[in-house]
Amino acid sequence: MKAMVIRRYGSPEVLQYEEVEQPKIKPDQLLVKVHASSVNPIDWKTRKGMLSILTGNKFPLILGFDVAGEVVAVGSQVTRFKGGDAIYGSTSFPGGAYAEFAAIPENLAVAKPTNMSYEQAATVPLAALTALQSLRDLGNIKSAQKVLINGASGGVGVFAVQIAKALGAEVTGVCSAKNLDLVKSLNADLVIDYTQQDFTKGNVQYDIIFDAVAKSSFSNCRKVLTPNGVYVSTLPIPEVILQSVLTAFLPGQKAKIVLEKPNSQDLGYLKELIEAGKLRTVIDRTYPLQELTEAHRYSEGERTVGKIAIVITH
Repeated sequence: MKAMVIRRYGSPEVLQYEEVEQPKIKPDQLLVKVHASSVNPIDWKTRKGMLSILTGNKFPLILGFDVAGEVVAVGSQVTRFKGGDAIYGSTSFPGGAYAEFAAIPENLAVAKPTNMSYEQAATVPLAALTALQSLRDLGNIKSAQKVLINGASGGVGVFAVQIAKALGAEVTGVCSAKNLDLVKSLNADLVIDYTQQDFTKGNVQYDIIFDAVAKSSFSNCRKVLTPNGVYVSTLPIPEVILQSVLTAFLPGQKAKIVLEKPNSQDLGYLKELIEAGKLRTVIDRTYPLQELTEAHRYSEGERTVGKIAIVITH
């Protein structure tokens, strides 16, 4: 099969389009013909070697977590899928999606939403699961709460705005001027242009601040959090880790870090929201697998609106 592989850590140029062996599936896995994937910041952070403490130096490495495609074979323990099923889901760490075929654990896959193309479905898993688990599991979101999404037009942010609305919250989105209309179209109740207004200096207090782009901090947000408010960040830097440990044992405001955990139950819930018309994806650009180098370069510029889709096989 054809795949994009890396044989060392480095710039986007280390991604090479090569012929490699198809993955061998384990008893609990599906062999999936990958129609589409997407780019998430974790992909290029892994490529740069920023996660080498976890990924080690085992090369060649195929990156990519998000998968939408067709089941071609199933392991002996698989009960929910058969050949020909259209699925979307996630590979296990450290990836494997940037290839014509991928091995997907059964518990990380569900049927593809019927009202999405493969390209659209492939942009959902990692980003939307991050948003869902941040708001529901860490923020303990309740109906009618005030929720602020910092980075509301980014890959995770566009899903976070919609999921918070679906869960009954009053949502404020923070983004740049050019994306105000987009975030309003996701049903945000209020949109703040961060170039004109610093939300941390306002007089509104929020029950949850989800910093989907990790551009603010718990310290800066404390003034605009309610007394028992929760700040959730996507970036596990030492400062936030320390604050999350300290606030865990004290009453009052909490700092938390999201580490997305893929699972079929949450993917199924997202599928329900998508099919009910409550969750849609926003695709900024689409690239063929052979142009993944360019896609990574664009993603690293951190100006992506929504997601970047990667088309692999038709």
